[in-house]
Amino acid sequence: MKSTALLTLACLSAAPVMVQAQEAEPRNRVVIVENVKFDYAQVLNVEPVFQTLRATRTEEHCEPISTRTLAPVNVTGEEPVEDKGRIGRFWDSVRSMFKRSDEEAAQEVAAENPAPAPANNGPMLTRDCKIVPVGREFRRPIAYDVDYVYKGTKYRSRLPEDPGNRLKVRVSITPWVGPEQAAASTP
Repeated sequence: MKSTALLTLACLSAAPVMVQAQEAEPRNRVVIVENVKFDYAQVLNVEPVFQTLRATRTEEHCEPISTRTLAPVNVTGEEPVEDKGRIGRFWDSVRSMFKRSDEEAAQEVAAENPAPAPANNGPMLTRDCKIVPVGREFRRPIAYDVDYVYKGTKYRSRLPEDPGNRLKVRVSITPWVGPEQAAASTP
């Protein structure tokens, strides 16, 4: 009894499928050919679409040293000569007659006190440097939004390249076979 019920159920469910297949047959008998031609449209506007890439890298940034804040450095080893005027020069010449020479005095001082190694207590000429992240931004065009007119109708498409002044378009015409036409064609 179960097998008979299953057979009956299978036959009843297959009946609507056969009816639908018979209705679809007239449309499937004819292959509709697409009519294609190529033409040119007038380009109105082209706007690039950019991709923005961001990257960071570390760089060393140093503060500049201002030489105006440092004490002057004597590189020649000679004492700086001041312009003393007439009275100053006269007084130096009189003093030199009653005093020993500078070379003799320096030799006596060096013999009494040996000079220690020079200490580096002066200002260092080092820059204040820090490692900082620096952001970079790169923009590159990845597509173009193109506005164009074909036969009086405006269109907009996204294209991979800039088309220039004219855009080659593919025009396709295919007859529409809708449900109302299919019902009218079956007797």
